[in-house]
Amino acid sequence: MDRRSFLLAGGGLALSQLLLGCGGSNQIKLNVKLLKGSIPNQVVSQFRRSLKQQVQLNFSPVDQIQDLFKQLQSWQNPSNTTDDSFWGRFIPFRSSEPPLPSDLVSLGDYWLKGAIEKKLIQPLEQAEIKELKHWWGLDDRWKQLVRRNNQGNLDTQGDVWAAPYRWGSTVIVYDREKFQGLGWTPQDWSDLWRDGLQNRISLLDQSREVIGLVLKKLGKSYNTENLNTIPDLENELRALNQQVKLYSSHQYLEPLIIGDTWLAVGWSSDIIPILARYPQLAAVIPKSGTAIWADLWVRPKGVKTDTLSSQWIDFCWRTDTAKQISVLTKSNSPVFPNISVSDVEKPFRPLLQNNHQVFDKSEFLQWLPASAIDQYESLFAKIKQGF
Repeated sequence: MDRRSFLLAGGGLALSQLLLGCGGSNQIKLNVKLLKGSIPNQVVSQFRRSLKQQVQLNFSPVDQIQDLFKQLQSWQNPSNTTDDSFWGRFIPFRSSEPPLPSDLVSLGDYWLKGAIEKKLIQPLEQAEIKELKHWWGLDDRWKQLVRRNNQGNLDTQGDVWAAPYRWGSTVIVYDREKFQGLGWTPQDWSDLWRDGLQNRISLLDQSREVIGLVLKKLGKSYNTENLNTIPDLENELRALNQQVKLYSSHQYLEPLIIGDTWLAVGWSSDIIPILARYPQLAAVIPKSGTAIWADLWVRPKGVKTDTLSSQWIDFCWRTDTAKQISVLTKSNSPVFPNISVSDVEKPFRPLLQNNHQVFDKSEFLQWLPASAIDQYESLFAKIKQGF
């Protein structure tokens, strides 16, 4: 399940739990379910050492955002949980009592609206926000992203529903050896239309991503609601389709690795792990800007606000912590720490340096009205069929 499939549906921690600290049943605890690979072990250990008291930290990694969302659902509606198999296989003896929610859970920004609408999470308390030292230093766009009304829509006067701790983007990855013969390397979305790439590109099978990159090429927004107002859009999509060998959101990198395609467009979280293993590949963030995603901390509904979970959120925003998360998980931080060339291995430098400039030109994919989504899906299907 990819990062954005919920639209159509309406070195990290080991998979086993990481327990830090020891003590009796009365000891203070922090239970966190997080996306696997999004927080390094070292950061959790440093957080424990920074505390003035003995605590038990229980960080449980989960493979996919989809499963984290289902866990939120199961806590609120345990009798209506439809996919019990994933979670059940880790519990040898089931209890008749539903499991208690974690204090914090990782969630992708694109899933935030659904979690609010379904009343799966609760906002951060105003008193808590005032105590978050590093909240006030975040770029205003981060504050705008997580301020929502009770329907989950962006609202500058809304509550703060989440705390961002890392982000990534949609990027271009290409085979440098193949491009040597062309005499140029990709730098922006417009390069996807250049000669020499016919039937050489793999794209995500996502209407918002593909149509969005064309909109960006035309100087428009990824979040354009009425596509009929963009007269050149369909012709540009048809021309791009002539360059595409396949559309896939799950296997778009395999053809690039074996040489069937020369270039792919995908999510940095997918692409970064393969760069070190395949030195012929290089990645670049389009100069004109791209789509960006964020991983957030959210608090399940009904969980009592506690000082320890607030301290963890603020700890992730410390400059030294943010730098560690960025360098070790090969992602970007909303704090924008100063990352030097020597901090990052060469293959990852184009994706992790100058991230503030990328952020300023890029956009989060927002939820659009159903009528707009129908437009995107209809046009995308039409282009792929070649009509």
